Amino acid sequence: MTTVEMTPTAMAVGGEAVARDDAGRVVFVHGALVGERVLVELTEERKTFARASVVEVLDPSVDRREPPCPNVRRGCGGCDWQHMAPATQADHRQASVIESLQRLGGITDPDVRTGAPLATERYRTTVRCAVVDGRVAYRRRRSHDLLTVDDCLVAHPLIADLITHGRFGSAREVALRAGARTSERLVLAHPTAEGVVVPDDTLVVGTADVRQGRRAWYHEEVAGRRWRISATSFFQARPDGAEALVEAVGAAVHELVPDASTMVDLCSGVGLFAGTAGAGRRVVAVERHRAAVADARHNLADDDVRHVRSGFEGWRASPAEIVVADPSRSGLGPAGVRTVAAVGATAVVLVSCDPAALGRDADLLQAVGYRYIGSVLVDLFPHTSHVEVVSRFLRS
Repeated sequence: MTTVEMTPTAMAVGGEAVARDDAGRVVFVHGALVGERVLVELTEERKTFARASVVEVLDPSVDRREPPCPNVRRGCGGCDWQHMAPATQADHRQASVIESLQRLGGITDPDVRTGAPLATERYRTTVRCAVVDGRVAYRRRRSHDLLTVDDCLVAHPLIADLITHGRFGSAREVALRAGARTSERLVLAHPTAEGVVVPDDTLVVGTADVRQGRRAWYHEEVAGRRWRISATSFFQARPDGAEALVEAVGAAVHELVPDASTMVDLCSGVGLFAGTAGAGRRVVAVERHRAAVADARHNLADDDVRHVRSGFEGWRASPAEIVVADPSRSGLGPAGVRTVAAVGATAVVLVSCDPAALGRDADLLQAVGYRYIGSVLVDLFPHTSHVEVVSRFLRS
C-alpha cells in the first residue's frame, strides 16, 4: 500500500478534494477536506492525475465531522460529503457552480445565489438500488461491489420502511418511490416483481410488466397541485425541493418576461413547470418519455398546453417568448441550444443538475446571443456534491 501525506487546496466538481503530489500531479482525494493534513492511499495512478482515499486525518479541518450514517463508515458510496458540515457543503456546491461558469462558460463574475436551506435527513422520496438476496443494497464508491443496508439516513420514512422491511424476491434492482404528502408508495422491480413482499399499501410492478403495457403510478402534491407520476416517469426526489425549483423558475420567468403569453417547456416531464411557471400562458411541452407525456396530459388537462412527444433535438421549434429547459445531466448540448435558438425566445430559464454541463450550456447560449444574468442554487441533495441550479439568460 502506497501512502502519501497531502494537504488539499480545493474541492473538485465531482466532490473529491484536490491536492498535488511532489511532482505537481493532481490527486483527487476521497474523504478529505480543504486545508487539512491527511495520509492517503493511492488507488489509481495515471500520467496526468491520480486518485486516493484518506487513511488517516493528521490535522482535521474545523469543518470535519463524523458521518452520521453508519453505512458511510461501512463503505456506502451514496453520500460523498457526510464528513463535511452541512453549511460548508452548501458553500462548496456554490463554488463548484461559480468555477464551472467561469472556466467553461467564460463568465467573469457569475452571480450565483443560494436558496433557502432544506432538511438534510429523511428527504428522498425516490431511491434506486440493487438487490442482494432479496435485500436492498447500495454500491460502494467507485465500485460495482454491493453493500446491503437496513436503513438510509436520507431516505424519507416511507422509503426507509421499505428498505428495512421489504423483501424483493428475484429482482436485481428496484426503484422505491413515494408521495410524501399523499403517503402513496410504489416499487418498480427489475426485471420482474416475482417474490416481492412489501406492505399492502404499496403498489408493486415489474419492468417486464411495464414493457408489456401495464400502467402503474403514484401521486405527489407540490405547489398546490396533485401530480400523477408513472413508475418510470422522472420527478424530483423531494416535494419541498420541487417547490423550491418551482419558486426559482417562476421568479425567473416573471423577472425576465413578466408579460409573456407563450412559453416552451423543454424536457417537460410530468408537467411540473408547464403547470406552475406556465400557468396563464400558452405552453408547448416537449418531452421524449412516453409515460411522462401521458402523465402530463392527465396533470394539465385543464391548462392551455400542447404536448409534443419528442426529444428536444428533433423537435421542430415553434415560436415563444420564453423557454424553460430542464435537461438530463448531460445538459442541452449543441443540439439543444440550436433548438432553443430556433424558438427565438426573449429569455431562457435553464435548470441544470451538473455544474460542468451548466458551464458548457452557458457558453453555447452566449454564442447564439443569450446573455447570462444569474443563477440560484437549490440545495436538493444535502450530504452529496450534487447540485441543482436555475439560471437566467436574456437575449442580447
